Amino acid sequence: MQELLKAIASGLVERPEEVSVSAEENENGVTVYHLHVAEEDMGRVIGKQGRIAKAIRVVMRAAATRNDKKVMVEIE
Repeated sequence: MQELLKAIASGLVERPEEVSVSAEENENGVTVYHLHVAEEDMGRVIGKQGRIAKAIRVVMRAAATRNDKKVMVEIE
């Protein structure tokens, strides 16, 4: 799952070498992925009115559903 998120984000940004993903599981059993990108690439990952960010979250939720898991994506 981390590789999927990193691949999606790396394709969107100007500086793919600065893309990193960390994961942690919260008390509800939800895996929270923290996506870190360069400051100047933040707009590319979020998109107009958050459309790209929403699309990334939808893809990640769909992939997690196939594995019977719950995920959340935070962009930092």
